[in-house]
Amino acid sequence: MAVTAARASTPVWAVIPAAGSGTRMQSETPKQYHRFQGKTVIEHTLDRLLGHPAVDGAVVVLAEDDPTWEQLDYRPDKPLFTATGGMQRQHSVYSGLTTLQYRFGNEAIALVHDAVRPLVTHQDLSRVIQAAQRHPAGAILAAPLTDTLKLENYNMEIASTLSRERLWRAFTPQVFHLLPLLNALKRVIDDGLQITDDAQAIELLGYAPKLVAASVDNLKITSPGDLRLAEMIWLNQRDQQNNE
Repeated sequence: MAVTAARASTPVWAVIPAAGSGTRMQSETPKQYHRFQGKTVIEHTLDRLLGHPAVDGAVVVLAEDDPTWEQLDYRPDKPLFTATGGMQRQHSVYSGLTTLQYRFGNEAIALVHDAVRPLVTHQDLSRVIQAAQRHPAGAILAAPLTDTLKLENYNMEIASTLSRERLWRAFTPQVFHLLPLLNALKRVIDDGLQITDDAQAIELLGYAPKLVAASVDNLKITSPGDLRLAEMIWLNQRDQQNNE
């Protein structure tokens, strides 16, 4: 698979897998539909992505039996399509990508972003999009590890201390040229491989996506405590923007 850098005019589309149930939220409501500051998490996420001038539109990938999405009646100023997700994240992202390919062909950049990361900044979006446009294997937002790492034994005791040198926490968005990511995820699905993010699929084909240092504000909401923290960060971001 040969990949080349994208032209600056290549459209950038957000692909947002939102088919998960989010059991760690201790609620029957999927985590993307919990609310803060008058909107659901996924609406905040879409506002943030579609509000960026480089993002042309979005594909939201929903569970087949999702009862909530249509009730939101979310109507952005940019194009928004939906697709049906699958059993695992790679199936959902693949579904979103095929929807994008059907409508726009292979000449697109896919910005894959967690539905429950509503706080990504426009500065970080600009930097990761620009990096992916220049880098043939794409780019992801990430943060270098700063905590000391401990390996446990089977008695929940410290077995050893691990080096954190050159280790990063992977965030989203993860931004790739459409066709390479489609091919990479198809291989993962066909071979029954287990991956934890989209960059890993690209890595399995022998390519090395670019790391782009990101703000730690880019919180992933997975628990009730995260929701309260997200609201605090959101308010702080709003106040900073108002003071600029």
